[in-house]
Amino acid sequence: MSRSVLTIIFGVLLLAEPASSQLVQVRHWSGQGVAPVYEGYDVNPDGSFNMWFGYMNRNYEEEIDIPVGPDNNFEPGGDRAQPTHFVVRRHKDVFKVVVPKDFGNQKLVWTLRAHGQTAQVIGSLNTVWMIDRLRTTRGGNSERVNSNTPPVVTIDPEVQTIPSRASLKLNISATDDGLPKRQGKTVGMSVMWSKYRGPGTVTFDSAKTPVVDGKATVAVNFSDPGEYVIQAVVDDGSGEAAGNFGYHCCWTNVQSKITVK
Repeated sequence: MSRSVLTIIFGVLLLAEPASSQLVQVRHWSGQGVAPVYEGYDVNPDGSFNMWFGYMNRNYEEEIDIPVGPDNNFEPGGDRAQPTHFVVRRHKDVFKVVVPKDFGNQKLVWTLRAHGQTAQVIGSLNTVWMIDRLRTTRGGNSERVNSNTPPVVTIDPEVQTIPSRASLKLNISATDDGLPKRQGKTVGMSVMWSKYRGPGTVTFDSAKTPVVDGKATVAVNFSDPGEYVIQAVVDDGSGEAAGNFGYHCCWTNVQSKITVK
């Protein structure tokens, strides 16, 4: 049998290989669960610890609400101010749980259940989990460890009560160290807005807004009455918004608590 014939037969056999044996990455637009993530901990000046958590919503389109309870629970503690609304994909250092300096070898366990899928993560103060949320050399250099630090941010209002169907404006004031830079120019800060907790749908006139002259504003509307928490993530261009998940800096999370009558 000639070499050319053998080549043809081999090619046909490759084409006939079952699809199940091929490595295929499937994107799920909906129907998937949410995985809690323990990011690590840092230390406060008083000796207490911040244990940082995030999550991965495995869906590409479906945002999921999981109220605090059996399906969204910390052990111990139950409600540790964790989110109940999960936007799509990976979000890092979303919130912190402050534990006392004598927390020792205790652990925090966060459990999430959605679409029949249960996921759990365990957080501890093992030294391998120590992180730095206050500085990074990204955008700077290894000789200046403070060469890039998070924005300093305030949100107004922090607490507000509004009538049903009323629109609310949230205002961000932020300052930064001007890093990182690209081609000698400061990248600049931006704000990512999202619902963190609440019974209804929250809509923003823009899900991401630039910070111009230290200011950013967004208009928010709520579909139903109830208690809401809005989270604003102010990023300097090197962290969460940039998808640089190898770092824990440089972005700052602030929240506004809104009661809709």
